[in-house]
Amino acid sequence: MHKALAAELAQRSTSGGARRRRRVDSPQGAELTLEGCLCLNFCSNDYLGLAAQPALVKSLTAAAQRHGVGSGASHLVCGHSAAHEALEEALAAFTNRPRSLVFATGYMCNIGVITALARRGDAVFLDRLCHASLVDAARLSGAELQRFRHNDSSDLARRLASGHWRRRLIIVDGVYSMDGDLAPLPELAALAAQHDAWLVVDDAHGIGVLGEHGGGSVEHFGLSMAQVPILIGTLGKALGTAGGFVAGAPELIETLIQFARPYIYTTAPPPAMAATTQAALKMAGEEPERRRHVLDLVRHFRAGAASLGLPLADSQTPIQPLMVASSERAVSLSEQLLELGFWVAAIRPPTVPEGAARLRITLSAAHSKEQVTALLEALGKLWRATAADD
Repeated sequence: MHKALAAELAQRSTSGGARRRRRVDSPQGAELTLEGCLCLNFCSNDYLGLAAQPALVKSLTAAAQRHGVGSGASHLVCGHSAAHEALEEALAAFTNRPRSLVFATGYMCNIGVITALARRGDAVFLDRLCHASLVDAARLSGAELQRFRHNDSSDLARRLASGHWRRRLIIVDGVYSMDGDLAPLPELAALAAQHDAWLVVDDAHGIGVLGEHGGGSVEHFGLSMAQVPILIGTLGKALGTAGGFVAGAPELIETLIQFARPYIYTTAPPPAMAATTQAALKMAGEEPERRRHVLDLVRHFRAGAASLGLPLADSQTPIQPLMVASSERAVSLSEQLLELGFWVAAIRPPTVPEGAARLRITLSAAHSKEQVTALLEALGKLWRATAADD
């Protein structure tokens, strides 16, 4: 066994795709301590800067005093607390839907929702750039998997009309995690209505950031629950805590309680974390300046990158990919930035397609304009230097 595993590891390393965990020695924030060294953090999904917000730390401490540190069992045994129920009610109100259901992780939420709703004899239409959890969910469901070209409504329409299935699910990310672009939700909703399909939107990177009230990509486009009946979100990104949720009609939520295996057969998340997430949701709603600030930083960063000739992907969200193409160059740039005190992740295949390696730069409301300017200056110098080396 050991020799076989070692050979696979060696192959991954030789191909340049080996990953390495880096130890963080401080709370999340614009600045953090990475393996003993202070750096500016530009690779976190903490878009609103809530992950280490003092008021939420205090909320978690107080909630642990009330609820303890563990839930004790699954939701359907004795693990479903008043804190879970209150959070689900708050998320339903936040997304303007009748009900919601909280899962321990966003990954489990996607697996649970898709496998509960689709099975053999159904078809799942999945954008080619959907998150890995959605790909895994579609495969596990047993439904026929059709992967359409990224944000290509024409390709999707052709596939929707090509067969006969009991049920059709169109599944997309609201905001794509590696590209930062938005799904064309109005077009997709129209196709779903035309072909009697259900539109599922995983808005992990949109919730809290997009929309007038932070409701995400669905609010951004002004779509109703009838148009997007299944809305999935995460609690561990803009809201700064942990977990995932799905919001929709009462019948949807009851179906998931009965049939979503990752919900039924796992210990419920800690009630203290649920209570803290409710506080984070309230803070996100009452402090819209956080959302406005991070979107201002996006505009500032893109303007600066354009003046430096940096090839950014077309994204108006806090996810700003700097397209590098070569995995080796992406890794080299990431390492050189770290030496200068900037932590920016290099993203390589298989996370992205071959030839599409990038630096995935993410902005947070915790960043200052000066910190973003400093990153731009470092990127400009390194980009010119590495281009000259090539």
